[in-house]
Amino acid sequence: MAQRLKGKEGRFRSNLSGKRVNFSARTVISPDPNLSINDVGVPIIAARELTVPVHVNEHNIDMVREIVARGPSPDESDGYKPGANYVQRPDGRRIRLTGNNAAEVSEALDIDYTVERQLVDGDVVLFNRQPSLHRMSIMAHRVRVMPGRTFRFNLCVCAPYNADFDGDEMNLHVLQSDEARAEARILMQVQENILSPRYGGPLIGAIHDHITGAYFLTHGKDGGPHFDRYEAMNILLKLPDISIPEPAGTDADGKPYWTGKQLFSLLLPEDFNITYKASVCQCQGTCKKEDCPWDGYVKIRNGQLLMGTIDEKGIGNSKGKILERIARDYGADRAAKFLNEVTRLALGAIMNHGFSTGIGDEDIPLQAVDQINTNSQECIQEVDDLVSSYREGTLAEMPGRSLRDTLEVKIMTTLAGARDQAGNIAGNYLGMSNPAVIMAKTGARGSMLNLSQMAGCVGQQAVRGERIARGYWDRTLPHFHKGDLGAYARGFCSDSYKSGLNPTEFFFHAMGGREGLVDTAVRTSRSGYMQRRLISALEDLKLTSDGTVRNTVGTIVQFKYGEDGIDPSRAVRGKAIDLNDLLAEVLGDDADMLLNVDQKENTGDNYGAREKDLESLGDEDFDSDGDEESTDYDEDGGDYDGGE
Repeated sequence: MAQRLKGKEGRFRSNLSGKRVNFSARTVISPDPNLSINDVGVPIIAARELTVPVHVNEHNIDMVREIVARGPSPDESDGYKPGANYVQRPDGRRIRLTGNNAAEVSEALDIDYTVERQLVDGDVVLFNRQPSLHRMSIMAHRVRVMPGRTFRFNLCVCAPYNADFDGDEMNLHVLQSDEARAEARILMQVQENILSPRYGGPLIGAIHDHITGAYFLTHGKDGGPHFDRYEAMNILLKLPDISIPEPAGTDADGKPYWTGKQLFSLLLPEDFNITYKASVCQCQGTCKKEDCPWDGYVKIRNGQLLMGTIDEKGIGNSKGKILERIARDYGADRAAKFLNEVTRLALGAIMNHGFSTGIGDEDIPLQAVDQINTNSQECIQEVDDLVSSYREGTLAEMPGRSLRDTLEVKIMTTLAGARDQAGNIAGNYLGMSNPAVIMAKTGARGSMLNLSQMAGCVGQQAVRGERIARGYWDRTLPHFHKGDLGAYARGFCSDSYKSGLNPTEFFFHAMGGREGLVDTAVRTSRSGYMQRRLISALEDLKLTSDGTVRNTVGTIVQFKYGEDGIDPSRAVRGKAIDLNDLLAEVLGDDADMLLNVDQKENTGDNYGAREKDLESLGDEDFDSDGDEESTDYDEDGGDYDGGE
C-alpha cells in the first residue's frame, strides 16, 4: 500500500496533484524571428487535433454552422480553415464529426449546443518548458497556425524558458473556458512578464544577433552609418506600418541618405528621454561623455537618439535600460511593440552589413605569439623560483597559512597573471573591426576571456579551486618527476586553443572540464529537491489586503511584505524609486551634471549567457554550456536522472 502511495511515482504526486491532461501537445521547438514575442507557431497537424469549446447562441450560430459543415479535415487548397471535431448536445450526448455526417449535424445544430472547433489564429494557449523553475517557465501565447511540424516562437523569449534549439521540446495547453482565457491574457501573456519579478530588470530582451545588428545600425559619429535609399528601405521593410522619415541629408553626389541613429529613433516613444553609458564604452576611469571616442555615451531626447551606440546595455535581456524604461513608464503593450520592432530593425541592419566569424578571427601576428610565449616562460620561471625558495625554506609564510599553502597561493596568482597578460597582448591585436571582439564588447555573446584563451593562453586548470594535485603517487602523471611542483606538472596550459594543447595539457583540461559537468549534475538534483522543500514550506503564504503576509489560518508571518512592502518586479534594480529618472524629469538636461554614468548597478544575472556561472566555480578555464534538460528530481536528492 505504502509503495503505491508514496513518492514521485506514487498515487498522490503522479495521479492526483499532477496528471496527464487532454487538449495538450508536445513537439520540438524552432526559432522564428518574424513572430511577435506574444505568438507561438502551431503546426497544422496539431491545430486540427486541439479544440476549443464554442457555446452556440443566436449571434454565432451561422458562423458555427459553417465550421461544423467543414468537418474534422477541411480542404486546405485555400489556406488553413478551422473545422470541428465534436458536437455536444444540450442533453450531454457527444457526436463525433466525420466527413460523412458533418453536413447533417450542421443542419441540426441549435442554440445551447457546444461545438469543439479547431484552433485558429489568436487563440490563447499556455506554453511551457520543463524544468519549470520559475513563474516565467509557463506563459500565455497567441496561436499562429503554420505549416511544418515544430512549435515556433520569437528568439527573445528563449531566456525565461531557458530554451535552445538543439532538440528541446515544449508543451502547449489549450484553454477551455473564457475565464481561463481572460486570466491567462491579463496575467500570463509574455509581454506582461518582460520585467523580472526577481530584480525588476527586463528578462525578455534582445539577444545575440539583435545586439550585433543594433551596434552596426547605430555605431559611429555623425549619426552612425549612412544608408542610401535602397539600403534604408530594405532595413525598414522588416517593420509593419512605419512612416518613412525624411532623408537626413544628401551625399557628395546629391543622393539622399538616412542615418542609423535616425532609423532607430523611429521606434522610440516621442517623449522618451534617457542617458547612460553603453557596453562598448572602454573609457578607463570616468566616462568622457560627449567626447567618448567609442561613441559609448548614449543620449536620447524626445525620442531622438542624439549620440551613442545601442548594444546590450540598451536593449539586451537583463541589462537593457531603454527596454526597461519603456516597459515601466509606457506599459507592456508599448514594450512588446518596441521589442518586436527593434529586433527586426537590428536583423535588417545585420543582414545589410553581413556578419560572420571564423577561426581566422583568432589569428594574431607572429610578434604577438612571441610576446605571449616570452611572457608565459617568464611566469613559469617565476614559479620555479618560488618552488626553489620553498624547498630551501626561504619563502615567507603568509599570515594564517602554512608554507605549502603560501606557495600554492603565490603560484596561482602568478599563473593567473600569465593568462591575463596573454589576453591583453592578444587583445591589443584584435580591434573593434574583428567580429569576435564586436560580439564580446557589445555583449552579444562570449567574452574577451574566451577570445584570449583561443588566441593567447588557456591558463591554469583547477579542480576544487586548487591546482591539480592528484593522480599517481607523488605526481600527477608518469610524464613528470616525482615531487615536481612546477607549473606544467600541476595543470598549467601555456598553449592556446588555436595552436592546440599538448597531451598532458589536454588531459588536465579534461579534468577541469569534468569537474564542471559533475558539479552541474550534482547541483541540479540538490537544488531541485531544495526548491521542492521550500515551495512546500511557503506555499500557504499570501499577501493580504492590509499589507501583511499571512498563512491560511491567518497567522501573521510578516507585518510588511519583504519588510519594505516593495514588489521587486516594480522596483528599479532593487531600489523603490530611480532618483536619476526623477531628477531628469524635473531638471531636464541639467540633470546630466548630477548623473554618474560610471556607477555599477544591480543588473541581475543574464539568464541567457550561462558562462557567468563558471566564474563562481573558481575555474574560468573550461567552457561548459550548462545545458539543463528536463530533469526529474527525487526525494533523496541523490539520483540525477539527467533529462530526456
